[in-house]
Amino acid sequence: MSTKLVVMYPKPQDPAQFDSYFRNTHVPLVAKMPGLKSHSFGPSTGPDGGEGPYFWIFVGTWESKDALGAALASPEGQAAVADIPNYSPDAPTIAVIDATDG
Repeated sequence: MSTKLVVMYPKPQDPAQFDSYFRNTHVPLVAKMPGLKSHSFGPSTGPDGGEGPYFWIFVGTWESKDALGAALASPEGQAAVADIPNYSPDAPTIAVIDATDG
């Protein structure tokens, strides 16, 4: 088992600026979070390839909910969370999954 943090972003006014900032500024902050085992991110579409309910999705994996909580409470985690309004003025939807990996 693992714990996944899923962050789903609404469509921004400037998608190209969001993409550039997320890849070049935000991901390096997230990568410093303690205990992060893996992460993936990118633009999201519907099953038919059309526009989906979210513009962009990030998924980070930690060993447990405790490890995720410690990462979010760390200075690195606080910096990553504080950075979100710099590229996404509209708050993302966030979910935590107790995942059974297969």
